[in-house]
Amino acid sequence: MEPEVVTLAGRFHHDLVAFGPRVAAALLVAIAFWVAARIVAAVVRRFGGARALDPDLMKLLGRAVHGTLLVFGVVTALGTLGLDVTALVAGLGLTGFALGFALRDIISNTLAGVLILLFRPFHRGDHVSVAGAEGVVADVDLRYTTLVVDESTRVLVPNSTLFTNAIRVERRP
Repeated sequence: MEPEVVTLAGRFHHDLVAFGPRVAAALLVAIAFWVAARIVAAVVRRFGGARALDPDLMKLLGRAVHGTLLVFGVVTALGTLGLDVTALVAGLGLTGFALGFALRDIISNTLAGVLILLFRPFHRGDHVSVAGAEGVVADVDLRYTTLVVDESTRVLVPNSTLFTNAIRVERRP
C-alpha cells in the first residue's frame, strides 16, 4: 500500500467541508440579528412617534436597541462557529464596568438628559434658574441644556446639574 499524500488543496477541501456549515450558520445568525436590530429600532422610533414622545429620545433608544442586538448577534455568531465565548462575554462585562466608571460624568449627564426629555420639567422658551445659572432654554440635548442669557451669551448647563438641583421655571406664553 502506498502512503496517502495529503495535498494543500485536499486539506483545504476537507476543512471547508468540515467547517463550511458552521461558517454558513454563523453568517445566517449574524444577518438575522442585523435585520432584527434594524426592525426593532424602527419599531421603537415609530412607537415613540405614535405616542408623541420626544424624537431625540426615541432616536437614542433606537440606537441603543440596535447596538445591543448587534453585540448579541456577534457573540451568538461566534458561539455558532464553535468558539468559546465565555471569556469574550466576561471581557465585555469588565470593559463595560471600566468604561462606565471612567465615563460616569458623561453617562450621568446622558441619563439625566434622557429623563429630562422624558419628564419635560421645562420646555424651550421657559426661563430657568439653577445652581447660579439663569436664562431662557434654547435647546435640550443629551448632555447639556443651553440657556440664552442675552444675545451674545449662552450658558451650557450639564443635565445632571438640572436633574439633581432645585430649579426655578417661569413658563413663557
